[in-house]
Amino acid sequence: MKLVDKIAQQTSQVPAPFQRSLIGAANKKPKDVQAEGFSQLKLAVHNRLFESLDVSRLESLEPALASSKVTAAITDILNEEGRLLTDADRSRLVEEIKNELLGLGPLEPLLWDEEVSDILVNGHEQVYVEKRGRLYETAVKFQDDAHLMLIIDRIVSQVGRRVDESSPMVDARLPDGSRINAIIPPLALDGPSLSIRRFGKRRYAIDDLVEKGSIVPEIVHFLEIIVKARLNLIICGGTGSGKTTMLNCMSAFVPEDERIVTIEDSAELSLQQPHVVRLETRPANVEGKGEVTQRDLVKNSLRMRPDRIIVGEVRGSEVFDMLQAMSTGHDGSLGTIHANTPRDAMGRLEMMMLLSGISIPQRAMRQQIASALNMIVHVSRLSDGTRKVMKISEISGMEGDMVMMQDLFEFKRTGVGQDGQVLGSFVATGIRSTYSQRLEAAGLKLDARLFRAGVAVG
Repeated sequence: MKLVDKIAQQTSQVPAPFQRSLIGAANKKPKDVQAEGFSQLKLAVHNRLFESLDVSRLESLEPALASSKVTAAITDILNEEGRLLTDADRSRLVEEIKNELLGLGPLEPLLWDEEVSDILVNGHEQVYVEKRGRLYETAVKFQDDAHLMLIIDRIVSQVGRRVDESSPMVDARLPDGSRINAIIPPLALDGPSLSIRRFGKRRYAIDDLVEKGSIVPEIVHFLEIIVKARLNLIICGGTGSGKTTMLNCMSAFVPEDERIVTIEDSAELSLQQPHVVRLETRPANVEGKGEVTQRDLVKNSLRMRPDRIIVGEVRGSEVFDMLQAMSTGHDGSLGTIHANTPRDAMGRLEMMMLLSGISIPQRAMRQQIASALNMIVHVSRLSDGTRKVMKISEISGMEGDMVMMQDLFEFKRTGVGQDGQVLGSFVATGIRSTYSQRLEAAGLKLDARLFRAGVAVG
């Protein structure tokens, strides 16, 4: 006789409130019962830990010492209760409890995976990750919204921030450079939401981008020459397109005998030169005071005798001071901006100049942009998850009220392969750079064959 039939025969002898729970338990799959038993054991051990350990003091200990103390305490509790567990289950139990006490709970294994570039938590039951440019749903879940809120609070408290009903949004940077954003009810309708933008341990070099097909050696050589010739350059692209990675790679072309000042909202750049001063913005405190913006840092950097200024991301009123610096002695400066095309980048620069609070005619704004900027590199993330340099455009001056721009190189798409891979090649447009004479005057000569129209570069 099946277990369900036995329960059905005994329901008359069982109080009504327990009938549904018995039938539900009988219908559960063995895996569900096993998982529930493991969760109950983990909760029991977790509660016992608070009786045997001063958990509040663990955070002040060295990570290795705190981990060993927690491991020893868990082992003692399991031995006292005489629980029989396989070595695999015991190791899993110890790791999960350690993650709950010392780490980020269920998210900890995702942080160990170097392929994960983004962790996106949509409520306690849904966690997505981005790998190789594509999103995948994971099996990671939190017990409830309170459990997720505990992890969010632990993350933001590490960087001296807080999140609650009076301040339901927080944007911060973790010690390893990763960026986090959390938003909680009542603003988030389906429960707390957490986004972690990973800061990879591995720093990509320009050779890595060539190997991945994001760029070709001939274009790398061209970019190296314009950086060494101290042309001002902006990298544009959408979110997650690889702007910061490209900026990091191109900064390696800056000579080591120059003084560089970097200005970032969240410190992500990792320059290899010996003479680098790194500046980072500061948000306002709980009382709304003490904020230091990128514009404040750009103004201050002009008094620090920089040879080059690198702005991690141009996003506001600092653009006016940055363009002035580019056109008044700080040649060779670099930066990034959110824009889908080089021409859109011009429009965004104009819009941000208006946000600086200085009322100037549109023609004067465009003259400032045309005199300050020389090159725009457009990068994009394609449908197959790959990142590529889509265009390299140069600003050649003004004609009437219009900023003149011409494309030198572009990635021309030809189709999609059977596996979804985007097909195409890098080609020259046939236009020779306006700055060729300036490059030659700096002792840096380009091969004229590089600009031949229609010829695949690389």
